[in-house]
Amino acid sequence: MRRMRPVHLKRYSRTLVMILGAMPGLSASVAYAAAREAPLALRCVEFAGAVLPPELIALPTAGVQIESAAMVAATAPGNQQGGEYCRITGRIKGLKASTPDIRFDLNLPRRWNGRALQIGGGGYNGVVVSGTGVMPFSPDRAPLAQGYATFGDDSGHVGNSALAIFGLVDEAVTNFGHAHLKKTHDTALALIARAYGRPPERMYFAGGSTGGREGYTVMQRYPDDYDGVIANSPALNFSGVRLMGVKLGQAEYATPGGFIPPPLLEYVVQRTLAVCDRLDGAADGIVSDVAACREHEPEIIASLRCAGRAPSHETCLTDAQLATLLVMRDGLSLPYRLAWGVTGYRGYNVFQGTHLTGLLGLAHQPERLPVPSFFANGYLFAQGDGYIRYFVTRDAAFDSLRFDPLYPGKYRGQLVALSQTIGAMNPDLGRYIAHGGKLITLQGLADEVISPNQTIAYYEALIDRFGVDQVDAFMRLYMVPGFQHGSGVFIPSVDLLGALDNWVTRGVSPETLTATDIAAATNGRSRPLCRYPLFPRYSGKGNVNLASSFACAEP
Repeated sequence: MRRMRPVHLKRYSRTLVMILGAMPGLSASVAYAAAREAPLALRCVEFAGAVLPPELIALPTAGVQIESAAMVAATAPGNQQGGEYCRITGRIKGLKASTPDIRFDLNLPRRWNGRALQIGGGGYNGVVVSGTGVMPFSPDRAPLAQGYATFGDDSGHVGNSALAIFGLVDEAVTNFGHAHLKKTHDTALALIARAYGRPPERMYFAGGSTGGREGYTVMQRYPDDYDGVIANSPALNFSGVRLMGVKLGQAEYATPGGFIPPPLLEYVVQRTLAVCDRLDGAADGIVSDVAACREHEPEIIASLRCAGRAPSHETCLTDAQLATLLVMRDGLSLPYRLAWGVTGYRGYNVFQGTHLTGLLGLAHQPERLPVPSFFANGYLFAQGDGYIRYFVTRDAAFDSLRFDPLYPGKYRGQLVALSQTIGAMNPDLGRYIAHGGKLITLQGLADEVISPNQTIAYYEALIDRFGVDQVDAFMRLYMVPGFQHGSGVFIPSVDLLGALDNWVTRGVSPETLTATDIAAATNGRSRPLCRYPLFPRYSGKGNVNLASSFACAEP
């Protein structure tokens, strides 16, 4: 068992005494002993209706209100974890009355493994993460069922959309950006220690997309609080991707002929597969050798261009339509710097097998709605539009098609401030590395929401700062061919939490992993998950649906 750092022992002892409501002279050892003697069911009931003081949390709050605390029987309907646990719900109060509460859930299994797992959210959050279910893209056994104490929150507002008034409230924006993570962590940690009579031996964080950004955020801002992080498809450069969405929407709707009908977007993928599918040795509908495919990009684009042919909704793209795709491919370059020296957003693998016709893809109709929606007007544009109106200009009537990402004028200061508050681009993970923290990141090379090249760029920045050996000692990056943002022609299922825990507790560093495909059309096939920059290449013999028929190869 790892020894707690002295500063943590002091803080835990103090908060335990406060929660117990004991006399000032009560020692921490007595507090721990009292918690250990009572059954979990009795301790669980004690929490109901409790009010916890602001001093419990390292960041300023107006305290914590526990709303409910009850044991959930192993046989209760909807109990996915297969055992009895204590479910606690509560609210963390803001300093101002106008700031929405941070709502949280905490689950304490009767059979505790001594570990805790904080789970991140998605999109703009706004929905409490219950922590009771199976982690996305992981095997069927939930962390709670494995004995983890789990917890999550709503990041301090209700409603998973950029079109929300919380963007107009400074404290709520700060909560969404990073503060909710620390406030919920400190609250849950104290309640766990009170319930079990001791703090967790290990504290982990896991999340994807916004939750992935949150994973990088806790390593950058609160490095002493976590032993391991799983941060998948991380929305690191949050302002960058939102500006990218606005620029893409302008190409589709503010440029004559820029809209691309979905059949043409599908044609782009099919042309790409015709050229690139077999570059990895297997005709399996997956572009695995993205680097080799990129070398063929000029010929793919040339074959797509109408070039004197009559424009068609099915077999060729006009110059204006190709320009829209090139906006997405090329990314965004800014003539000014956001926080941590960021000067843009990396482009997407548009001509390397990325499907852009799904719910999170490009626009499905040629007319822009007054309030852009994901399906009709494209996910990136709809999110970017809301970000500009509610977070940047703070004017719900503002037309985002008139916003210039390159020269934002009077809004530049707000953009920079937001990138500091919400973005997670600080490459200085030195403190997290120094205390032995570990990181696993998995992302699709065909991701249509978060550019895989932005994630790779951050990884390469870590290499530049710390060197390959030090980065290898604490980080694993797995870039998955064919995987998009939760969908794709290959959707991996792999036990990353088990890999992280083995690494942290036993020193067994993960190398090549095996992922099972859970895409409906190809469910059950497997592929090796290769450490970046390697990719799975077919050996030329054996079952193409088995990972054992592939080896990780250099691009």
